[in-house]
Order: sequence, then C-alpha cells, then structure tokens
Amino acid sequence: MKKYVWLFLSATILFVGCKKNDDGVGEPGGQDPDPTADVDVQNFMWKAMNLWYFWQADVTDLADSRFSNSAEYTTYLENFSNPKDLFDDILFTDDRFSFLSDDYEELVRSFAGISKSDGLEFGLVQFSNSDDIFGYVRYIVPNSDASTKDIARGEIFTGVDGQTLTINNYVELLFGDNDTYTLNMADISNDEIAPNDKDVTLTKQEGLVENPVFIAKSFDISGNKIGYLMYNRFTSNFDEELNDAFGQLKSDGVTDLVLDMRYNPGGSVNTSRLLASMIYGTKTNDLYIKQRWNSKIQPELSTEQLEDYFASSTSEGSPIQTLNLNTVYVLATNSSASASELVMNGLAPYVDIVHIGETTRGKNEFSITLVDIPSNSYVYNSSNESGINSDNSWGIQPLVGRNENADGFSDYTAGLVPNIELKEDLGNLGILGDLNEPLLAKAISEITGIAGKRDFTVKIPIKIMTSSKMFTPTKDNMYLDKELNLDLNFQ
Repeated sequence: MKKYVWLFLSATILFVGCKKNDDGVGEPGGQDPDPTADVDVQNFMWKAMNLWYFWQADVTDLADSRFSNSAEYTTYLENFSNPKDLFDDILFTDDRFSFLSDDYEELVRSFAGISKSDGLEFGLVQFSNSDDIFGYVRYIVPNSDASTKDIARGEIFTGVDGQTLTINNYVELLFGDNDTYTLNMADISNDEIAPNDKDVTLTKQEGLVENPVFIAKSFDISGNKIGYLMYNRFTSNFDEELNDAFGQLKSDGVTDLVLDMRYNPGGSVNTSRLLASMIYGTKTNDLYIKQRWNSKIQPELSTEQLEDYFASSTSEGSPIQTLNLNTVYVLATNSSASASELVMNGLAPYVDIVHIGETTRGKNEFSITLVDIPSNSYVYNSSNESGINSDNSWGIQPLVGRNENADGFSDYTAGLVPNIELKEDLGNLGILGDLNEPLLAKAISEITGIAGKRDFTVKIPIKIMTSSKMFTPTKDNMYLDKELNLDLNFQ
C-alpha cells in the first residue's frame, strides 16, 4: 500500500473566452518577413502577440523597435523551427496560463463544450516520496462512453494498460493518441491505496458535447428553500439551459443558493456576466467588471467596450431569470479558475460571497483566440473563418487583459481564499447533489444553522500542477504551480 500527498495534475485545461472583438483596433504593423522564408506560423504568432499580449511592453523580443529591418526579423523567426519554441520565448515570466494549439478548430470546439473524450472527469494525485501517481473519478459526463461502463465518482485508478502511472508517463497514457485504453483500478482505505483486480476499458468519442449545467435541484430543509446548481464550465452555447435552470429554481421558490463550481476551469466572460445577473439581479446600471488591456489596445476601446454591466437578457434575447439574492454560497477549490473566480469577484461588491472549499487557482486575466487573419487583427470570429490563412492551422490563446470589479479589485493572482476551508476527502467524496455530500452538507448547515454530520478541514502540504502553454498537454509544459498548506481537524 502507498500513502499519498496532494499533487494535483489538472485533467482539464483552463480556458477563458472573451466577449470582446477588435472593434476600433487597426491592422498589425511591424516588419514583414522575407516572402521566400517558411515562417508563416512564426510571423503570425509574433505579430499577434505584439499587438494583443497583456505584457507586450515587458517582453524584450516583443518590442516594437526590436527589429530594424525585414532581414533581421526573418532571421529571428527562422531561429524557431518549432512554433511552440517561439511562443515560449515571447511569454512574460509571470504568465502561467497562455497556451497554443496546432489546430485552432479543435481549440474553438473545446470552447463550445465539444471535445474528443470518453467522458471521464478525474483528478490526479502524487504518492508520497514517489514519482507514482493515481487518479480519482470526479464525475462522469452523461451520454459518454464512461457513462456506459462500471466506473463511478470516487473510484481510484493507479495504472493504464498495465503500466503504473507516473509523473513521466501519465500524459502519454491518459492524454495521448490512444483512443481506447484500460484503467487499472485500486481501493482506498485509511489514506492508503492498493491495486485491485478491476479493469475498466474506455474509448474516446469524437464530438462529445458536455452540458455544463450538471445538476440543478432544490431542497426544502427546516423551512429553507435551498437551490443547488453544479456548473462545470462557462460555455456560451448553453446559456439558455443555464437561464432555464435558474427559471426552475425561481419557480421552486428558492431563497438560498449553493453554487458549485469546484471543478469549473472557466470559459466565456459574457456567460459569467449572465450567471452573475441570474444570482444578483438585472440591474443594468450596476457595473459588473471593467477590462484593462495593454497600452496599445486600451486607448482604442471605448468606455462602453471596456465596461460590462449586469444583464437583463441573454444573447438570444431571453429575459434573465434572477433570484435577486443578497448572499450566495459558493463551493470552489483550486480547480476553480478564471470565469469562476470572475463571478465571485464581480459579485463581491453587491452580494455576500460565502466561499466554502479551497483557495481558487488565481487566474485573474482573460484571453482571446487569435488565428492567422491579419485583416481582422488576428481575432478569431466564426463569421470570417474563410479569411484565415489556409496554410496555417495554428491558434493561440494568450492572456490579453485583466478584469476589475466595481470596487477596482483584481489582485487575486494567489487565488480567492475561502471563508470556510474544507477539502474534498478522497475516501468519502460523496454523491454530487446529495445532502450528505460533505461540501454541500457544509453549505446547508451554514444556511440552516443546523450542524451537519461532518465538519473538517485538512492540513497536508500539496503542490499544484497544471497545464500551460499548449492546448494538448505534453511532458515538457507541465510545471509546479504553487504549494498550499491546509489544516487537518476532524470533528
């Protein structure tokens, strides 16, 4: 048997969409490369980053005056035969989240909630004093291959295709080109894990669509009408479903809401605005967030473009179904990032946020999808996709700005700290949406004032590992992010 420490390896890549476009922004400038040089991809990346990157002024090789002539610029680009190496070279030191993909279409599909997946959502943890790791099942996507197999939330796996999972091989085994693979399962007891004889074979499906509105239900407890919404990604394609879920909660007479974003890595900024409005209200004169871009883009955008107010309707014109709450109970962990944090920060000036869980990831920047279309300042838009350079399939997702709330606060790079610290227990993850699931039970006890069966926090050194720089994770771009200390105190 093996003891474990918490070394989370995110099984989900973090994304932030941006509702802004390039209105008012001129065409890119700078030197042009020698037309005979094979540097189309590198030229696109440099010029797009030179125009849009939040830290453009802080990166020497992105300076407007960096190259005095075309020959010098061409030579620089030719030094990077692998476009990824150029992208890495022009990233700011503090940038943890910008990434790229050699297939922009796959990147765009992922933002729409469409991916090649077996439907198994999991976390990864490292064993103590070992390079070995294990996975634990967080949830299963409905109508996926995993949903038809004998595997469920809380189960543990330590190997794939008979190979023990390690820091060195997990990317290839779990995220590689192998569409079908077999998980070698294990048992967990008293913080110890031992392999068992169970195997589960899974097959990734092309075009699997995940509805991020995972659970929406209400409870009547001791006279309190409590709504529960588990929301797993800010996917704009499902804004109507999200609004419908709030409509049902409203119809149920919900007066308290538990918003579960413990596994939500982010997504559309506009969807975050809609969700915040569904919680707080359709007060369109109240500022939700204000964008701050680099010194090139900021002056080109109007106040109207820079400021986002709470909404009264969805993008399709449906009236926002709002609960008009003064307090919201948010379940959030280190896997909660980007738009998840944005909702919490954007609501904070108006609503009491009772954050239960762990310190969040700390992604307080937003990004946009850039592709090789200079006529649109490299900004991807489905309506002008035909104008993208057909010889260049690469796309980049750089950080291009920060969002401030109505109080001007945006400094949460270290994450948003919980009011009530409570870590998931791998030995007792519970059933999502069940009243006895530990995090939900804690939230309900806070609402009702009735103590739950279990109240605990955990003190274990943990290290967070997350994917950076590439849309498809590879061994060389996984890195230690930060170390957290939590308190162990079972009652």
